[in-house]
Amino acid sequence: MISYYDFKNMPDQAQCSLAINEGRIMNETTVKTLKYILYEVSYFTVEVIFNTENNKIEGMNVFQNKGAYSI
Repeated sequence: MISYYDFKNMPDQAQCSLAINEGRIMNETTVKTLKYILYEVSYFTVEVIFNTENNKIEGMNVFQNKGAYSI
């Protein structure tokens, strides 16, 4: 398991690779040519925005799951 802090300190390409290869897909939505894929990685969530027209990653957002720490 990787921490949110360690993940955020990785290079963007490494973050994306880890999310896609080790994350668990939570949700997937397509809007026109963009596919938004939400991955669960450890105790945080990563959204990868993929352009289906040119097969490139357009962006990525990382969200801390506050609920995971409230127990």
